[in-house]
Amino acid sequence: NPIAGAEAIYKIANDLGIKGMKIAAVTGDDIISNIGNYKDIIVWETGEKLEALEGEIVSANAYIGVEGIIKALELGADVVITGRVSDPAIFMAPIIYEFGWSLDDYDLLGKGTLIGHLLECAGQATGGYYAEPTKKDVEGLARLGFPIAEVSEDGTFIITKVEGSGGEVTRHTLTEQLLYEIHDPANYYTPDVVADFSKVEFKEIEKDKVLVTGATGKEKTDTYKVSIGYKDCFIGEGEISYGGPGCYERALLALDIVKERLKIRNIEVDEIKYDIIGANSLYWNSDKQPTNYEEVRIRVAARCKDKATAAKIGEEVETLYTNGPAGGGGATKKVSEIISVASILVPKEDINIEVHMLEVR
Repeated sequence: NPIAGAEAIYKIANDLGIKGMKIAAVTGDDIISNIGNYKDIIVWETGEKLEALEGEIVSANAYIGVEGIIKALELGADVVITGRVSDPAIFMAPIIYEFGWSLDDYDLLGKGTLIGHLLECAGQATGGYYAEPTKKDVEGLARLGFPIAEVSEDGTFIITKVEGSGGEVTRHTLTEQLLYEIHDPANYYTPDVVADFSKVEFKEIEKDKVLVTGATGKEKTDTYKVSIGYKDCFIGEGEISYGGPGCYERALLALDIVKERLKIRNIEVDEIKYDIIGANSLYWNSDKQPTNYEEVRIRVAARCKDKATAAKIGEEVETLYTNGPAGGGGATKKVSEIISVASILVPKEDINIEVHMLEVR
């Protein structure tokens, strides 16, 4: 709710006596009131029409681009609040505004998109997500510096960080961030440009300073991606730990008990997963048989159509405290309502982007 966000900031600024502060709210991304117009559009995740989607739709937001942010800056905004917007646009819009780049100069927009892409996940570009002990050691992660882009008008730029902060900026950390969430590096689709990162080069010019060149772009598409949130299911889950000699075998027995209990109670679920955390929780079909474990923790989670059924999953795990194998402890249970996401494309001409201004007087 960008307008409510802007109003909250206005109140804070007014209470602090920050006179003349201008706050902008960019709207237009929220299209839930019109979602019925797109019932025949194909959903990416299912390959079926939107009207076939099961579950109540609770949100529908288009990934808009730089247009609204630039307009807000032109109106003198000191703070800009947006709804759903593409990650690179947050960084690229001020650059376009500052240098006066044309929104049809796709070469420059491709470079600007790369700037945003390298900055958007903060410490990922400065060694945070990159770090791996003994293989890729990074110092100072507890005081990790975030990346900074020093941008020239021609679109060349240097990535660095605050001197003395933790982490590092190298061609290796930036290469990993470059590939983050990228399918085809030559065709990275955004609302503003189809960026081409296939010829990007990183050159370390000083410690924690990397020159970035080679990005370009092609003409943008005539559609926006829309993320639709809908009520999908309830997930019920329960966990309990076992420690000491034979803990793995006791964990297996505990899972067998839960499986049998669910059959006895005729509890119907859409999908269920039985994990021994540390052995197979990340890899669904793992056949690994660990030995000499000092402690393990089981997790049972199931997708259910209703909350009452989902609650029964955790209840059965919790009863293992006294009714299951020896030495169980630390049992937890919870039920979560799941809002899943469906994706469609809608014509850009259908989206009305507006800027709302507030000024503290």
